[in-house]
Amino acid sequence: MSAIQGIDPTTRRVPPFGGLNRTLLTIELRRMLRNRRTIVFALVFPAVMFLVFGSGTQGAEKVGEGNVSAYVMVSMALYSGALIAAATGAGVAVERALGWSRQLRLTPLQPTVYILVKAFVALVLGAVAIAGVNVVGILKGDPQMPTDTWVWCALLTLACVMTFAALGVFAGYVVPGENVMQFLGPGLALLAFLGGLFIPLSQYSEVVRQIAYWTPMYGVAEVARAPLTHELPWYAVVNAVGWLALFVAGAAWRMSKDTARV
Repeated sequence: MSAIQGIDPTTRRVPPFGGLNRTLLTIELRRMLRNRRTIVFALVFPAVMFLVFGSGTQGAEKVGEGNVSAYVMVSMALYSGALIAAATGAGVAVERALGWSRQLRLTPLQPTVYILVKAFVALVLGAVAIAGVNVVGILKGDPQMPTDTWVWCALLTLACVMTFAALGVFAGYVVPGENVMQFLGPGLALLAFLGGLFIPLSQYSEVVRQIAYWTPMYGVAEVARAPLTHELPWYAVVNAVGWLALFVAGAAWRMSKDTARV
């Protein structure tokens, strides 16, 4: 193969780490932060929900090592993180529509690194969303629980949002263009209701509870609140791990189908 413009393609070296670098991560973060509508909704709506449901005399009732207000705060932090993580993952739909992902595939960037970058951005923005709800809780003063419990709940919540980052990537490869969040937004709200984030499952009928146990939000909600409630059924762990594995597998499958076209 002849050299083009003084560069011999046969001598080009693949960048280390499959093309992963700080510049790429910075660009991805900046691109996501430009989506102000999604960012504001993910930060403001769960905080408002916490102020509505986590305040007042009922919020002072004891739950595990804390109170109802702390329970609601952790739930809303999970919902906030899930929303923004899903929106981050779903960004692949817009990138595909604009041809950006096709341009990236012409570079040495590895497909797995592309997904890892999405996961990292989802974690960073998820951490911001979770911290936002927790800061509102601190300023309001209603949530009560030990400091170590507070920290563990926040860390587990952050780990749980990766499930929805994977869901976002999967949906981004299935649903075309900007329509993806029109499905994910209401879908996540419905899952939050079924998962017991807005209303405790004890207030639902037996039939609805049995359905809720199989939904993606139920397991992660139980895991995130476990340090507070000291209750973590084994089937909740299976639910959380199972849905994470399913969404990751779905995202990997759709990504492989997409990249096979080039």
